[in-house]
Amino acid sequence: MAEAQLTATLEPVADLLLAAAREAGADAADVIVIEGRSVSLDVRKGGLEQAERAEGLELGLRVFVGQRQACIASSDQRPATLEAMARRAVAMAREAPEDPHAGLADPDQLAAQRDAAGLELLDPAPEPAPAELQELAQRAEAAALGVAGVAQVQSASAAYGTQAVWLAASNGFRGGYARGSSHISCVAISGTGTGMERDWCAESRVFRADLPEAEEVGHLAGARAAARAGARRPRTGAFPVLYDERIAASLIGHLLSAINGRAIARGSSWLRDEMGAQVLPTGISLREEPLRVRCGGSRPFDAEGLACVPRDLVADGVLQGWVLDLATARKLGLPSTGNAVRGTSAPPLPATSNVVLTQGARSQAELLAEMGTGLLVTSMIGSTINPTTGDYSRGASGFWVENGEIAYPVNECTIAGNLRDMLTRIIPANDARPHLSSVVPSLLVEGLTLAGE
Repeated sequence: MAEAQLTATLEPVADLLLAAAREAGADAADVIVIEGRSVSLDVRKGGLEQAERAEGLELGLRVFVGQRQACIASSDQRPATLEAMARRAVAMAREAPEDPHAGLADPDQLAAQRDAAGLELLDPAPEPAPAELQELAQRAEAAALGVAGVAQVQSASAAYGTQAVWLAASNGFRGGYARGSSHISCVAISGTGTGMERDWCAESRVFRADLPEAEEVGHLAGARAAARAGARRPRTGAFPVLYDERIAASLIGHLLSAINGRAIARGSSWLRDEMGAQVLPTGISLREEPLRVRCGGSRPFDAEGLACVPRDLVADGVLQGWVLDLATARKLGLPSTGNAVRGTSAPPLPATSNVVLTQGARSQAELLAEMGTGLLVTSMIGSTINPTTGDYSRGASGFWVENGEIAYPVNECTIAGNLRDMLTRIIPANDARPHLSSVVPSLLVEGLTLAGE
């Protein structure tokens, strides 16, 4: 279905709700309308285990009475309900505390582009039939079971979904877009009893034709699970750690959290005083690219109607700026960076879209050879991160490396360090997958503390 078709029914609902807010006494207001549709199927032992189809529409209204604001949400678009929503929201705003930083964007701040033309966020191909999705999941499961050492497949799934968004505000903004995605995943298990180990593979694309074959997904999940058979705890001590590409983005995610405007405005970030400081190694940049074609995290404008533009968050290792929406920008005396996101029941918050980290010149295998003895991490669980100091501790599993080669699988270990030190000495590989929203390669970090045996 075309983007215009998906958003056409949302605009009149938003306009009715805006009009109701003005009638109820709001000085200003904005409305977000989100309509989603999805279908997913899980198979097990060759048969259909679960099938789900979901369709829903959500309305979010934010009103301002002076410097007081309130948000209210509903899934009922009947005119009487919209009028009741508006009256309730205005009544709530009148009782809310004043917020000197709350408010809509000025008209001259608003994005010129009001749709996602050119970004290819919606596959023009017809929605796949449930039988087609079931076949994909079955093929993935069969491929995983065909790998020597795989005892069972925990789940194999295929899914498809679309979402349409429309944003309208009393400052004159009107715009919307639609996005879609197709997904295949498989979780395989090796071993039995207390010796069971699991691993997975999942692939998602905006265009279904860009997905890898289901057999490739299943085989990779099975191979990963089989490789983990017989895992044991590694040695305790200080060792280099190589974060596999699958989970390396989590390390960069801690940096993104630290430069989020909310944390900076509260003074609770370990990077709060580090604008212009070296936070990554020289030669490495972290760039936000919200307008990438056929990428699930792309968006033409943010949740406050401001244009999303590419920019360097870190350039040549040096921190360039914070991630801001209007409210946090006003608190800090800075312009918004167009990073507002929101659901239907709360005000906007700042968050990044697509990010790309500079890749290195060497493969993961070459970095393994360089590290000599240490840990290759492929999975992480739990998280103890001190947002004020950057102290870092996470549970991990993966593979022990001896003499630059994988020696045996490991589990039940903890990695500890400090993010400030860790990030300034990362060594990136060259294996980042370009279709992901977070394009981050495997990352080697020297001198972390491992707690194992």
